[in-house]
Amino acid sequence: MHEDLSSDAPRWLDADERLTWLVLVSLLQTLPGALDAQLQRDSGLSFFEYMVLAMLSEQEDRTLRMSRLAAVTNGSMSRLSHVAAKLERRGLLRREPCPGDGRAINAVLTDAGWETVVAAAPRHVNRVRELVLDPLTRTQQVQLRAVGSRILDAVSPAGERLPVGGR
Repeated sequence: MHEDLSSDAPRWLDADERLTWLVLVSLLQTLPGALDAQLQRDSGLSFFEYMVLAMLSEQEDRTLRMSRLAAVTNGSMSRLSHVAAKLERRGLLRREPCPGDGRAINAVLTDAGWETVVAAAPRHVNRVRELVLDPLTRTQQVQLRAVGSRILDAVSPAGERLPVGGR
């Protein structure tokens, strides 16, 4: 009996889909480097280090479980542990046992970490505006948010990525 493999056949991209894909790939490859370069130059932080500090700074108590921090920064636990150790050596955060669960570890933003992220934020926001927001109309920004959210829904469950609501 001959098996029908048509359901396994690739759905090749048409010309418009290919261009859409290539623009997205180019954006994904170039934007992080541009943001990272600005942060390194102006603040001595990598983009990931900045995101760790920023996510902690947005918490009322400047504290997150390491596992949650890894999720909201889109980093592995291994990568976050390495970066947390580096930031800890610089006095920008500290790690401590979670009071409610002795097996879990919290990352806590120190006062020096707060000062660092507050100092880095204005230039970083200006660069984000320059590279991402200013080239777009308000309508395009809303469309980008909608498109990005749809792709994120397909890639990652909502509870395991950057918080996108609120501020």
